[in-house]
Amino acid sequence: MLMVPDKIIADWQPHHKDLFGVHVIKLQHRLQDTGLFTREALGKVIERCPAKELGIESVSFEGEQHRRVYGELGSTSGIDAIAAIEKGRIWMNIRRVMDWAPEYRDLLDRIFDEFDDRMDGMKTFKRNLGILISSPNCKVPYHADIQGQSLWQIEGVKRVFLYPRSEIFMPPKNIEKILLRETTEDMPYRGWFDEHAQIIDLHPGEMITWPLYAPHKVENHDCLNISVTMEHWTKPIWNAYAVHYGNGVLRRTLGLNNTSTRDHGIHVYPKAASALLWKKLGKQIEGDVVKTRNFRLDPTSSDGRVAV
Repeated sequence: MLMVPDKIIADWQPHHKDLFGVHVIKLQHRLQDTGLFTREALGKVIERCPAKELGIESVSFEGEQHRRVYGELGSTSGIDAIAAIEKGRIWMNIRRVMDWAPEYRDLLDRIFDEFDDRMDGMKTFKRNLGILISSPNCKVPYHADIQGQSLWQIEGVKRVFLYPRSEIFMPPKNIEKILLRETTEDMPYRGWFDEHAQIIDLHPGEMITWPLYAPHKVENHDCLNISVTMEHWTKPIWNAYAVHYGNGVLRRTLGLNNTSTRDHGIHVYPKAASALLWKKLGKQIEGDVVKTRNFRLDPTSSDGRVAV
């Protein structure tokens, strides 16, 4: 039975509704009190997870170059998988947990109903919950997300670098490439960007949310990290998606540049129509298809994995 506290967010203040989705907000949460995010509970979640929703990645170094490599669970138990991740340079992404674990769907709906009630009628949809388990000192490169995003810390400490939401740090053309799946969410980064980053150390019981399309990167402290990611859409977020997607289509088909990126107004609808047509014609590049597995999790190995 799901044990849900009266309120998941512990320190919500009235002014947060004006900041939500516009500025970075850091809040206290009570996810640990649900009993759904202990190592034992997550070990069972790993074992229940459909193979298509379990992402396991690492990095292979060849001289000064490095590349992503992909792993598999094999016959490793869930709790042993966590032990293996703690020993290596590995990150596990347990995707769309609410689709196949009803207790997490109940929790997700409870959280966003709480947000909606606190923000004067905000209506969220396409809610999503994922769980990230990652090794000490792991890093997630500079990137941006296409929907409303929040990061909830359960175990360990993450250092989050949040960059200004401006065309200097994330040009509209780069957003279009992400939406049309012409590239991954990882984007070009320059070292001097860090001089302008808001840096937050995220501890257990804390969560942060940030503006739509705001670029960010993440670095684990020297400890295993367990985090929860939550995604959501609202009408303004959908409008922004349609506008940027439509701009990308118009740029690629008609050569139109300097198109508006405003997420409201009459121009939203033809751009949404062009986005829908582009998808129906099969022009969007499909991504996230992993054909080769390079390693298997193994808690007895010095780095938590063995080659396959």
